[in-house]
Amino acid sequence: MPEFFINGQAVQAGDDQTVMQAARANGFFIPYFCWHPNLSVPGNCRICMVEVTSEGAAEGSGWLDIACNMPITKGMRVLTDSERVRARRKETLQFITLNHPVDCGICDKAGECTLQDYHYDYNGAPSISIDAKVHATKHYKLSERIVLDNERCILCTRCVRFTAEVSKTHALGVQNRGDHSLIRPVEDGAFETDAYSDNVIDLCPVGALLSRRTLHQSRVWYLKPTPSVCPGCERGCNIDVWHRKSEWKLHALDPKRNARVDRVTPRENAQVNGPWICNKARDLADVFGRARADAPMLKGQPVALTAAIASARAMISAAHRPVALVSSWASNEELESFQAHLGTRFSRFVKADQFAEPGECVGDTLLIRPDKNPNTRAACTLGPLLPQDPKAAFAPDTDLVLVWGEGFSFANLPPRAKVIYLNAWLQPENGHADVFFPLSTMLERSGHYTNFEGVVSGFEPCFAKPAGAADAADLFPMLGAAP
Repeated sequence: MPEFFINGQAVQAGDDQTVMQAARANGFFIPYFCWHPNLSVPGNCRICMVEVTSEGAAEGSGWLDIACNMPITKGMRVLTDSERVRARRKETLQFITLNHPVDCGICDKAGECTLQDYHYDYNGAPSISIDAKVHATKHYKLSERIVLDNERCILCTRCVRFTAEVSKTHALGVQNRGDHSLIRPVEDGAFETDAYSDNVIDLCPVGALLSRRTLHQSRVWYLKPTPSVCPGCERGCNIDVWHRKSEWKLHALDPKRNARVDRVTPRENAQVNGPWICNKARDLADVFGRARADAPMLKGQPVALTAAIASARAMISAAHRPVALVSSWASNEELESFQAHLGTRFSRFVKADQFAEPGECVGDTLLIRPDKNPNTRAACTLGPLLPQDPKAAFAPDTDLVLVWGEGFSFANLPPRAKVIYLNAWLQPENGHADVFFPLSTMLERSGHYTNFEGVVSGFEPCFAKPAGAADAADLFPMLGAAP
């Protein structure tokens, strides 16, 4: 491992590391636009310029070079913030912002735009150009999900490289040359069907690529990220769920906006999803924005929780052959609670709560898995998967079925069995159950999921659960108590 010096400090570098990689690994910051640790190195933005002096060379004889593509040699000396470096970065920013519009006040990237940050840190001066800015296309429909502002684009080509190297759709490219260059989709429409296309929004260092779902909905400083897990498949990608901060609570507008998912972004985890997520994770607002069940019921009639618990206890106590259909969306903590308090009373089968939608990518070699449920592996420690013919799970004398979660048709229930149903959503089956309990969702409690490879990831609550909903982990001890 070669030793070299960054700002006078000796640093051990890994074999074949660049200055950028070694600097980041040792806590030295070097600005960058086009470089990304998971993409190839184009070296086209030039903002990562550093001053380099080779071993044994006289002081002041160094040269300027880009850190992202600069290989390390033994004894070399690197300055990341010298006067020469700062002067070159200022010139680079003057060039990058030559035609960039000054529309930060309406840009959705404001608050997390590295161009804004670097302009403040290294430039801070008005443009020296007296020529009119070159205008380009605004609000170009890149796909049904993404809009492109070519005037803001700095041609870092991260989006192009992502589709070529990660999603492998080769769906984006650069059209024309010089200050007339434009990012454009290929003509076969591959970007429209790219299951990972929204990652280019995160990759874009400026406000050129914007989500049509979140466009002009909320400023980033009004929101906060909560660590969570995508429940869209058994991969269990680690994500950040963004929602409104309590100090920025809305009063005049719809109060439901204070308890909604505003956006979803990847939370990097090298063991699970790296820095990427699929588009399905971005659409979790649709999953968790559905109408909620908010009251326990007996045969469709709302009752107090205590009454519903008493009735369910009596059914469990009286049952001779009860069967439980365990949710594959249940957390590890909920599964442990069920096993501890009800596991010995029921025969258990694990059911799928969700299935692939028509047109959805069922599986691929990057992240997406065929099982559209996040915790099947952990749930299967309680019992086998439900047979392909669900009716085969029930003996002729089955007299009680506990259905936990959605995805199971009541048409497959034994005709004379009583039903205890636990679910978070407003569905017709709620009123058909003998006893119904409304549950909290994963956005309203903490817990863990175990993905198909055995990696455990945790999630934290974003919102308070509805007044009538209960946490399943708290409900099972009450149901397991003697009537």
